Amino acid sequence: MKTFYRTLSLAVGVTMLAAGCASGPQYKEVASSIPTLTADHGRIYFFRADGFGGAMIQPEVKLNDKVVGRSVPGGFFYVDEVPGDYTVSTTTETKKEVTFTLHAGDTKYVRTSISMGILVGHITPTLDDPETAPHEIEQLKYTGTPVTTAVQ
Repeated sequence: MKTFYRTLSLAVGVTMLAAGCASGPQYKEVASSIPTLTADHGRIYFFRADGFGGAMIQPEVKLNDKVVGRSVPGGFFYVDEVPGDYTVSTTTETKKEVTFTLHAGDTKYVRTSISMGILVGHITPTLDDPETAPHEIEQLKYTGTPVTTAVQ
């Protein structure tokens, strides 16, 4: 009976962990559907690396106080915006934010990462390296607005 409860506990834990991770098509499945950036806009990619800690903590990601998505482990999404000053924020028990200026033709990468909190983990947005971020995004799943994927 002890073995049964251990197995059941493990199965429940794995199911809860899987439920907290990104679901959706892999980057390679949507890459060809991501439109070319127009000359009068910039693009902002939001992503969160896959991780075991804090999988159930998935706060809204806000861009200038407008919800644009959620911080989901193993997921990414993007938005195209007009040039201007932007603030990305996330809130759990505290509000964390990063600010930047987006120019026409720019691509910015905002990583959301989890850190310890008092009651619940904090999700902190930071600007990421434009040289390495695209390679990390290629390993993630698309969690944004549904796109039409290319036929294989």
